[in-house]
Amino acid sequence: MWRLASIWLAVRTVGWSRSVMAAGSRSCTTHRCFGRPVRVRWAKRIWRCAEPSCPRGTWTEDHSYAAPRAKLTSRATRWAVEALRHDDTTVSAIARHLGVAWDTCWAAVKTAATARIAEPHRVKGVKTIGVDEHIWRPSKVSSTDKAVTVMVDLTRDQHGCPHARLLDAVQGRSGQVYADWLVEQGIEVTVTVEHAALDPFRGYANAILPDAVAVLDAFHVVKLAGNALDEVRRRVQQATRGRRGHKDDPLYRIRRTLLTGTEHLTDRQRQRLAKYLPVGDPHGEVEVAWSVYQQVRSIYHTGSPAEGRRIAEKVLDTLHTCPIAEIKRLGKTLRRWREEILAYFTTGGVSNGGTEAINGVIEKTRRLAHGFRNFTNYRTRILLAADGTRPYRRPQINPEPC
Repeated sequence: MWRLASIWLAVRTVGWSRSVMAAGSRSCTTHRCFGRPVRVRWAKRIWRCAEPSCPRGTWTEDHSYAAPRAKLTSRATRWAVEALRHDDTTVSAIARHLGVAWDTCWAAVKTAATARIAEPHRVKGVKTIGVDEHIWRPSKVSSTDKAVTVMVDLTRDQHGCPHARLLDAVQGRSGQVYADWLVEQGIEVTVTVEHAALDPFRGYANAILPDAVAVLDAFHVVKLAGNALDEVRRRVQQATRGRRGHKDDPLYRIRRTLLTGTEHLTDRQRQRLAKYLPVGDPHGEVEVAWSVYQQVRSIYHTGSPAEGRRIAEKVLDTLHTCPIAEIKRLGKTLRRWREEILAYFTTGGVSNGGTEAINGVIEKTRRLAHGFRNFTNYRTRILLAADGTRPYRRPQINPEPC
């Protein structure tokens, strides 16, 4: 493959002194100029101490232009770090632009990124934390180290809009992992967290700070109802046809339509429901499950929090008495999370939506890298990509209230 020749740039610091004994040279790389890689040849001074009893005698000058023994200049390292934060690029692409090897580029980026991630102010001022799980390394079913717990800052700004940013990712999916992370962050995080948005995993709820209000994520509540509807549909399908659904079966033809909110149904979809639901559901079980699903959805789609809370309390008080086994099980599950579900209406609608958005950024980073084998490198990359500083994540001028 043909490549442009590098530009060589000779530099040295100004102001020579009589104490300079000699000058050495050092080469490093800075970012491109005129579309070509740039190599820097730095004439470095070797200093001599005038004190005869000095145990060291001589030493080489240091400068912020490039760290000691670094292969990239500070400017090139900053450019590489910013590219990974904002441009959805890869280390290989950055190394190609700089004209260096992958490991040379990553060594410089990793050092700078680790120092940035370790800054204590990253976890200050957190009022709302979102917690969720993520699979960082798809592997065998028996693997125990493929899941990570991600903590996301969901604190709202002065306009009431959340601007999610990734706080950290730790290996494991358990309440103990989350509790250990909270302890490691110190007292300042502990005393400022007011709300915590969770998926329905009791381990996270047990690790919640004593003064924080746990809120069950609205998406996961609706997903539980959708799963119950699917289970009823599949059971009725097996009971009436003796097999799983085929494309021409009535219930299979409307499986997606059943999961659509009533306010979004078109006239054609309503006609399909009216045509196929009575045929495929002779005892009305799927229709009952569908009405329950729509009722759970309506909790979060009402015009006022008071109306949503009224529907939620009705659902929590009645579903566990339903004779349909799947709906009864759903009702019992929701009753176990009663306080966390109702807390949605006392916290201004805290949800894990921002956390799921960060999960999307994390997944994109993993795809760009074609997967990771090293968790430390994975954590560094996602903390750079999902730190909440991208321009489209920042509020625009005079934003509308969320």
